[in-house]
Amino acid sequence: MRFYNIAAAAALVGTLALAGCGTDPGDRALSGAGIGAAGGAVVGAMTGNPATGAAIGAGVGAVVGAATDPCTLDLGDPFWKKNGGERGYERRCGHPPP
Repeated sequence: MRFYNIAAAAALVGTLALAGCGTDPGDRALSGAGIGAAGGAVVGAMTGNPATGAAIGAGVGAVVGAATDPCTLDLGDPFWKKNGGERGYERRCGHPPP
């Protein structure tokens, strides 16, 4: 039974991770904090202290979310190909696509 709870929690965290990507640093920090808190709470629950895990996860998630930029990360197929072309990319990111 415990495995199913862990699997459900992992699926929830994965869903949040895929859905929680903002475009500006504030949005990314906020979504990163939420995702980190959820992941930290899951890990903390397995080790016996979910509140501490959530706090640490939220801090790390916020820092990583604020530090990353969707225009400079290499996530595979370029975002601009399907979302406004090169002009749309340049408008959002302030420079032409690589």
